[in-house]
Amino acid sequence: MSKTKIGFFGGTFDPPHIGHLILASEAAHQFGLTRLLWVLNPDPPHKQDQPITPLPHRLEMVQRMISDNPIFELSRLEIDRPGPHYTINTIRHLARQQPDAEIFLLIGGDSLRDLPTWHLNSELVTAVSKISVMRRPGDFFDMPALESQIPGLTDKVTFIDALLLNLSSRELRRRVSEGAQFRYYVHPSVYEYIESNHLYRGK
Repeated sequence: MSKTKIGFFGGTFDPPHIGHLILASEAAHQFGLTRLLWVLNPDPPHKQDQPITPLPHRLEMVQRMISDNPIFELSRLEIDRPGPHYTINTIRHLARQQPDAEIFLLIGGDSLRDLPTWHLNSELVTAVSKISVMRRPGDFFDMPALESQIPGLTDKVTFIDALLLNLSSRELRRRVSEGAQFRYYVHPSVYEYIESNHLYRGK
């Protein structure tokens, strides 16, 4: 019997956008994932100095966006546990819940570059089966340099094969606040939610 393969996609998702959906769906297909958990971080340690949209709004946007895909699940692994929420601690918690599962960590290119600054990064790399990375157009990664800081990283990293899109939540927040067009960068239900709740205005 083959092992259960669980994708772990953590983030603030502020807002969630089609780039997130592309990474998740491509990873699910490429690795044959059984489940893909969208692990919403209520208070990321590395964003303490940034304003973050209240959790109920972010929860609702993610739930609306993923509800039509049976593999996708909105996870409360970090919401229901006291912070600070470091990825390694959440991965270990998940591994205790699912001891026979392979865990695939999904991250963006920026996170791969920043991985040497992550809490217990070597333990995190050891704890997961693969690290799936979504590249943006023009992305370059100095893997030998990253490998020298986190031995074993190169063997775990797989780049997601997808049509590339240069899209970020930060850029979307800027566009919304400036009144620019953003409708087709997000799922229709997320667009409707942002509009009806007047999110990201004046930020």
